[in-house]
Amino acid sequence: MPWFVWLLAAAVLGAAEFFTLTLVLGLLSGAALVTAVVAGVGVGALGQAVAFAVTAAAGLVLVRPLALRLLAQQPLIREGSDALVGKRAEVVQEVTATHGLIKLAGEEWSARSLDESLVIPAGALVDVMEIEGATAIVYPRELLP
Repeated sequence: MPWFVWLLAAAVLGAAEFFTLTLVLGLLSGAALVTAVVAGVGVGALGQAVAFAVTAAAGLVLVRPLALRLLAQQPLIREGSDALVGKRAEVVQEVTATHGLIKLAGEEWSARSLDESLVIPAGALVDVMEIEGATAIVYPRELLP
């Protein structure tokens, strides 16, 4: 088969991958592109078929599972209020199980204690354990008296 037919097949498969996002047609498109290069060098039809089969199999067996695993992972960078979890804050107004105020990342946040039995006094340092809406759930960094 002429090299330009393989190139056309690669373009069609690449366009189809754009709409399906399965990572299968894109890998087949890459295999067709490799086969277009092999055909352009002058290898016969049997060599082209072998090149396509080997490249497609390698992509589907080796590359696709790795790509799917990487896509399924959570991003390493946390954004917005999620980035505040684990940060240190200072209590501005006594924090109880129902209300309180802390200074977190230069801003004042409403807060409540993770442990409902704790009352954290003003001036104490706390760790932000989670964020629920506009309220920081905190726990003291040091033991309270």
